[in-house]
Amino acid sequence: MILIADGGATKTSWCFSGKGDTPGMMSTGGINPYFRTTEDIIQEWKESSFSQLSGKVEQVFFYGSGVVDARKAQVISEALFSFFPTAEIEVQSDLLAAARATLGKKEGIACILGTGSNSCQYDGKKITAHIPPLGFILGDEGSGAGLGKQLVSDYLKKIMPSELLAQFQARYPLEYTEFLNRVYNQGKPNQFLAGFVPFLKENIHKSYCAGLVRRAFESFMTRNVVQYKGHEKQSICFVGSVAFHFQEQLRNVLLERNMVPGVILQEPLLKLMEYHL
Repeated sequence: MILIADGGATKTSWCFSGKGDTPGMMSTGGINPYFRTTEDIIQEWKESSFSQLSGKVEQVFFYGSGVVDARKAQVISEALFSFFPTAEIEVQSDLLAAARATLGKKEGIACILGTGSNSCQYDGKKITAHIPPLGFILGDEGSGAGLGKQLVSDYLKKIMPSELLAQFQARYPLEYTEFLNRVYNQGKPNQFLAGFVPFLKENIHKSYCAGLVRRAFESFMTRNVVQYKGHEKQSICFVGSVAFHFQEQLRNVLLERNMVPGVILQEPLLKLMEYHL
């Protein structure tokens, strides 16, 4: 049996299957090695249905946010080894997951547009070039956090059209100080800001929302994708909820720049299972 994980900050999605079997799915809490230790990951998994797979799994492929080097990967691989001591274990970044899920063994550019954003150039086997995303304060163009940041800023500065101002206030009845407190004094401000993206989706037919999303995607292309040599001729693929739910706007931005739109997936798991099987 093969076990594959897509690990994010708030949730880890798992897919398990043998050759010819229908894949099974389950989820556990977020696993980011920047904020978790091997010990508390093990403890959490012991209390979930995850432990029932022990002894049945031959290969584990874990892809996650925060897996930026061998040291961070080891935090997760040691936890996995405690459950699957005889299995082959591989821990990689969520960016490689995006590349393998969308491009398989072909070369191209793979991007993530979810709560955060990221990108890389891929030669069909490995990542060959990477522009740093820099997080939602310095970067993360086109991400849910970036879209939410612009939306909230326009609301508080009353740049948003009056009709949408009234809608936004009714939907999110927070005081000015509450917005600032959630962003500057509480944890996970990127997730808080990304939480406003559904408002954009619901109102994407309005010129203000369409323009905000369009400018964010144009910024992502300019500050990330066009930095890759030969990007004009390569397929540009995406994984993530923002890319998936705004794929019409995303494809339009690509086509207007004479770029080649590729696969757009909301989640990579099933395609990763295909890749590994």
